[in-house]
Amino acid sequence: MQKENSIVLFNQKQVRRHWDEDKEFWYFSIVDVIGVLTDSQRPRKYWNDLKKKLYEEGSELSEKIGQLKMSALRR
Repeated sequence: MQKENSIVLFNQKQVRRHWDEDKEFWYFSIVDVIGVLTDSQRPRKYWNDLKKKLYEEGSELSEKIGQLKMSALRR
């Protein structure tokens, strides 16, 4: 499979994803997934608030995740 960036639909909502050919693994946009699962109108704020809460509780979440550049969604 070629390296691929694409958008898939889940419950009629767009979710961005990226295929890592070396690891043979899909990466999904957590902000898009949060938007689908919570039906939030502001999923990026929801994600930022969740990260802050987890950090305050002692989670090392930010040390275990990375960030990929993804195209903006066309709404």
